[in-house]
Amino acid sequence: MGDGQKTKRGQGDRLAQICTAIRRAILDRALRPGDRLPEDTLGERFGASRTIARHALGQLAAEGLVDLRRNRMAVVAIPSLDEARDIFDLRVVLERQVVLNLAGRLTAQQMRQLQALVDAEHKARHGEDGMSIRLATEFHVKLAEMTGKSILIRYVTEICYRAGLALSAFGRPHSSDCAVSEHLDLIEAIRTGPPEKAADLMEAHLEAVAGRALLHAADARNRDLMEILAPYAEPG
Repeated sequence: MGDGQKTKRGQGDRLAQICTAIRRAILDRALRPGDRLPEDTLGERFGASRTIARHALGQLAAEGLVDLRRNRMAVVAIPSLDEARDIFDLRVVLERQVVLNLAGRLTAQQMRQLQALVDAEHKARHGEDGMSIRLATEFHVKLAEMTGKSILIRYVTEICYRAGLALSAFGRPHSSDCAVSEHLDLIEAIRTGPPEKAADLMEAHLEAVAGRALLHAADARNRDLMEILAPYAEPG
């Protein structure tokens, strides 16, 4: 591999790292709606150029997670309550398709993977809300990945992250015990079918999540971005 190819790959890795870090920080509620994302700070934290940071912010803006404002200022997106409700309505449509594709077809290995994710949720249920949101999101993304349908995976992943942002904006502290129980019920319904019954259970679950969480706006504050993103800049 030539030096040019190595450089290009390194730049792509840095871009992906920044995008992954910001997505995860949003789910963890380390980054909140309205938090500023200066290019130079991102570049410094991740050892990347401002150009790479700018491209990463552009990609995140295309996903609806970042707002690009005048003078190249970027902030974590601030969804309206109506947008948050629309996100969950669309999520229901997409995730019903996931369940319809999986019902009655889960392998033993897939069952173990899903059970491991729910076990992690159970262990984290009395911890930070952000961890519960991230683990629940990983459960739903994993279900989409199990369909093997690239377009469905792409859109479910994006809508799940946007739902996480909405929960950060409007959510309130609550027990994750309900989500753990509902995820266990979903696994069993998807395992046994029938497909429509399992899809109806997914719809009821997502509507319950929205009903429990989309209540009021959280306080958006400007905080130290270098400190916030430090854990997400570590390799691996």
